[in-house]
Amino acid sequence: MKKTILIYGLIAGIVVAIPMLFTANLCHSDSNFDYTKSMLVGYASMIIAFSLIFVGVRNYRNNYNDGIISFGKAFKVGLFIALVASSIYVIGWLIEYYCFIPDFAEKYSAHEMEQLRKKGASAAELAEETKKMASFIQMYKNPLVVILMTYAEILPVGLLVTLISSLILKRKDNKTQFSFDQNK
Repeated sequence: MKKTILIYGLIAGIVVAIPMLFTANLCHSDSNFDYTKSMLVGYASMIIAFSLIFVGVRNYRNNYNDGIISFGKAFKVGLFIALVASSIYVIGWLIEYYCFIPDFAEKYSAHEMEQLRKKGASAAELAEETKKMASFIQMYKNPLVVILMTYAEILPVGLLVTLISSLILKRKDNKTQFSFDQNK
């Protein structure tokens, strides 16, 4: 089980981390880059990467478990694949953030404020959003908060794919055991 989890988790982690690193660099280097498109690319890459949960659970069921797997065991395998992939994503973001774009929170906040201005937000709405963004910037200075927020971004997607995969792939032993006594 460990081998399956590591192989599929590492591949999924790489598949999800590379687009994140690429779009984060684009967001940082291009002030006109649309964060919404970046989020869409990010969540699409998560779905693609987490499709490996389905493949990993199926591989484990068929190659190591004689074609049988309970919902619980399938969920456990999928959960650990999701955790490995999510951890790679988080580590990738931490390296990207702390080494290359330490002003991400400030730039993101400025972008959000500009979007509100373009939508014609009132002075009161802008003032409230300014407070929220200042709080976000302050919170994002804490590495634990960065880690938790990054896990909160990716792990729910992995859990959803794990749940769906476990429901689809569970298979009970359908072999009926007959005992034929040749002497009767």
